[in-house]
Amino acid sequence: MTAIAMTPYEPQPLPLEDLDYKALIALVGEANAALARYSGLLQAMVNPAVLLSPITDQEAVLSSKIEGTQATLEEVLEHEAGQTYDENKTQDIREVLNYRRALVLAREQLQDRPLRLSLLLHLHRILMDSVRGQNKTPGEFRKEQNWIGRTGCKIDEATFVPPSPLRLQDHLQAWEAYLAGPDFDVLAQTAIAHAQFELIHPFKDGNGRIGRLLIPLLLFAKGRLSSPMFYLSQYLESHRDEYYARLQAISKHGDWTGWIAFFLQAIIEQATDNTARVQDIMSLYSTMKDRVRTVTRSQHTAQLVDSLFAKPIFRPSDISERTEIPKPTTHILIRQLLEDNIIQVMREASGRRPAIYVFPRLLDIAEGRRPASQAGTPQPKQESLPL
Repeated sequence: MTAIAMTPYEPQPLPLEDLDYKALIALVGEANAALARYSGLLQAMVNPAVLLSPITDQEAVLSSKIEGTQATLEEVLEHEAGQTYDENKTQDIREVLNYRRALVLAREQLQDRPLRLSLLLHLHRILMDSVRGQNKTPGEFRKEQNWIGRTGCKIDEATFVPPSPLRLQDHLQAWEAYLAGPDFDVLAQTAIAHAQFELIHPFKDGNGRIGRLLIPLLLFAKGRLSSPMFYLSQYLESHRDEYYARLQAISKHGDWTGWIAFFLQAIIEQATDNTARVQDIMSLYSTMKDRVRTVTRSQHTAQLVDSLFAKPIFRPSDISERTEIPKPTTHILIRQLLEDNIIQVMREASGRRPAIYVFPRLLDIAEGRRPASQAGTPQPKQESLPL
């Protein structure tokens, strides 16, 4: 037991005054350049919300996974297409779907209003709706002292004790004011805002997921993204131990420079990976428009392809509902796509239970399972302690 474990953390005033700018300057330049390339690619896309829907879904999966949720992208999309799972898996999937709902809502809200604490409360209410933690005051900042440590530990055994609830509102208002103002660099400011939020730990549950949601929202609000569709959870999940160690180094040693350097490196690597992935998706989209038009000779090609990219695991009725293509025509189009191996059967129809189909090449790109050079290439037919 140490004093720091029992004493509520007192956040450092923002903006910070004791950073090692010389250690950060090269990373700041590289991270801004990488993110600008990615943002330019988003700006060139006709409909990024549709084309990048699987990447948004994957972000919801990975951010939830950091908190211990065990659900894959395929399972989430299969659930939406009518597949059933046991209660534990269903709870995990609900958490992912709530995260995605919060992402989509936040994108809409920020089109014409600034990032405020009120939006965080709204997002938190969505995040905790009908899932584990729904009894932990969804949509409200905590009014009790909380702490972090092994499951069931007492406060004197905690590894970190967030600020007192008596001071919480003051810290949150100072944090909100920091968001609204300038700092020496927007990406570094985003790093600082994310970490400060996690250390304030204003909710009884869901702090990590809300904190990761903030990253693309703040970058968009500050004009560094043309669309708030840049997600860091893939990098943070694969570097989870360092992620938590860097946050802990702030609370224990005040090492903000080390944290910001880690965050900027995350942006560099994630922006580079995302750029390649988005290019693959755009290339696949272009290929599929031509190929589906050739295979089906249908006037509905554009709607059909958009539907495949929006939901790469689907039932025939999903296509009809999203595109308003008549059901008989939908079944003909699906048969043609199957014959050309554009889609595959994931679950055969049985009685009144409809078949489920998958557009595998898009999922492969979204999850990074296939080298970029293979994206869009026809494949052989297959048978059916966190802060």
